[in-house]
Amino acid sequence: MAVEKVNIENIALTKEIFGNLDKNTKRVEEEFGVNISLDEGNIKIVGESVSSKAAADVLKNLEKALIEKGRLEDQDLNYYISMVKKGKTDIASSLLQDIICLNSYGKPIRPKTIGQKVYLDSIDNNGIVFGIGPAGTGKTYLAMAKAVTAFKNKEVNRIVLTRPAVEAGESLGFLPGDLNEKIDPYLRPLYDALFDIMGYENYLKLKEKNLIEVAPLAYMRGRTLESSFVILDEAQNTTNQQMKMFLTRLGFGSKAIITGDVTQVDLPRGKKSGLLTVKKILAGIKGISFSYLTRDDIVRHPLVQKIIDAYEKFEEEND
Repeated sequence: MAVEKVNIENIALTKEIFGNLDKNTKRVEEEFGVNISLDEGNIKIVGESVSSKAAADVLKNLEKALIEKGRLEDQDLNYYISMVKKGKTDIASSLLQDIICLNSYGKPIRPKTIGQKVYLDSIDNNGIVFGIGPAGTGKTYLAMAKAVTAFKNKEVNRIVLTRPAVEAGESLGFLPGDLNEKIDPYLRPLYDALFDIMGYENYLKLKEKNLIEVAPLAYMRGRTLESSFVILDEAQNTTNQQMKMFLTRLGFGSKAIITGDVTQVDLPRGKKSGLLTVKKILAGIKGISFSYLTRDDIVRHPLVQKIIDAYEKFEEEND
């Protein structure tokens, strides 16, 4: 048996690292088959050599996250365990130093996973980026944080957010209200993220000046978007024609982020998703990047990851 020791610089952090009723260290013990205890101010880990070292790496990442953020979340522990098992040890250091901006509550917005960091780096280095992945991976939220940052830094003059209203056909006519009121529910997720990042009052001021626009994809036809940060959300619900239309709206000084989940296509049967075919068309073009997020990048409630896994298993067994 091997013994690893983790020296916690601030002993007051030990309680937080162990978690309520030692839930964090108990989880680490179960995952790596080790025994964890306190030993003269240090955290002592006893187990097989490889397992003890891995458990120590998880706890070191937890300490770094706690120092930087002031608190730990369940997703921190889940992610560090997952990454350490894959041989990636110093995860917290590579993530916590990258802050995109502060949200409306003064909380820093930063990548929480390696996949998210790669995605953000891709946005920095390309004019058009496709962010593809399952629900809860932060595709749209992080893109919007980048858009707000670019606007504040005067890299662009306006922000344009759009998504297809899949049912904006016959069924839309039965909904109450004028056209804007009918379409608003389809755009609500974009508003929610925008309010969280910049605040409702700031949004209203910029909207009145036409510096922020949230609109259905159909409203993009015939336009040229210059010096704009443009985000197309739920792109799996675009047709090939709509995807081409959107991508050819870009003017000088603009950047476009296209996000979507290819497992949640809501198009009528027989219509192909523009997001599913676009890589075959645009692969290899300089300045266009495809960034894929996975279940490891899910940053919502831990059950979301399990739900996605369960659906994938069901679909594989019933194909």
